Parts: sequence; structure tokens; C-alpha cells
Amino acid sequence: MEKLIVAGFGGQGVLSLGQMIAYAAMYEDKAVTWLPSYGPEMRGGTANCSVIVDDVSVASPIIANPDCLIAMNKPSLDKFVDKVKKGGLILVNSSLISDKVARDDVTIIYIDANEIAHKIGNDKASNLVVLGVYIKASGLFEKDVMLSTIAKVFAAKPKFIPSNQAAFLAGYEM
Repeated sequence: MEKLIVAGFGGQGVLSLGQMIAYAAMYEDKAVTWLPSYGPEMRGGTANCSVIVDDVSVASPIIANPDCLIAMNKPSLDKFVDKVKKGGLILVNSSLISDKVARDDVTIIYIDANEIAHKIGNDKASNLVVLGVYIKASGLFEKDVMLSTIAKVFAAKPKFIPSNQAAFLAGYEM
């Protein structure tokens, strides 16, 4: 079982990142829950989602102590950092968070996600950069599963597939 919280502000693709993982889980015949939570402001307001992936049915979508936290902004890091279980993983978008995590009982990866997405030429894909790092670090899915999922999710807008896959690969290869 993998329990993940993805958090940031509206417009960063936080909910989409969680959905990508949920879709990949469904395509791989895994049990999955995806529970979004966001403020009324949407863009610019706080947003987070909980994703649980397992081989058997998931009893509840509520996560008290995630295996992993993806923090896309400082308020999200502050809110969830102490909830990550001992031995867990914290991914920090260092483009927007200059603070260092004070915990020494978790693995911490700092990702300059906005800068990497900008270099690729897709400023809106910082979430996919982080997704690439997460998939590589967690081993939850094979790289090709996520590349295929990205293609399926963007099938209605095929012109966005190559740049989004490039952002994912940039994170995966980081």
C-alpha cells in the first residue's frame, strides 16, 4: 500500500498530479482512492489530494500518516511535514520553498520543478517534473506506465503529450 498527499496552491496541477497516479493505478488493475480537497478560490487557493494505491480494496480514502508528501509550496509543507511516517519520503518544490526540512527520519528530495519545467519550455508542467521524481524514487510504477498514462490523459489534446512527457522524463532522470 502506498499513501500519498500532494499539496500546493490552486493552479499548480496538484489535483492533476494525484489524478495521474490514480489513473495509472487503474490502468494497472490496482485498487485506488483519490480524494481532492481545495478552497473556494481554486486558482491561488490551497489545494491538496490524498491518493492511496494498493493491491486490495482500500477501506478509507483518509490518510493520517502518508508514506510520501509532495509539497509544492511552503504552506503545504508546513501543514503536512510532521504527518509523514518515519522512513517516508518528502518531495519539496525548491523553486518555491527555500526552507530545509528539519526532520532526519525521512528521505527528502528537493526539486527545482518550476525551473526544470521552464527549461523544457512548458512552465505549467512543474507538477509532471515532480511526478517523474516521485515515480523514480518510490518505484510505484514503471516509467513506461506513466508515459502511457500521460498520453491517455492528454489524448483529447495530443499537442500537449510530448511536452508533458518531456517534463515527466526530466524529473524521472533527475
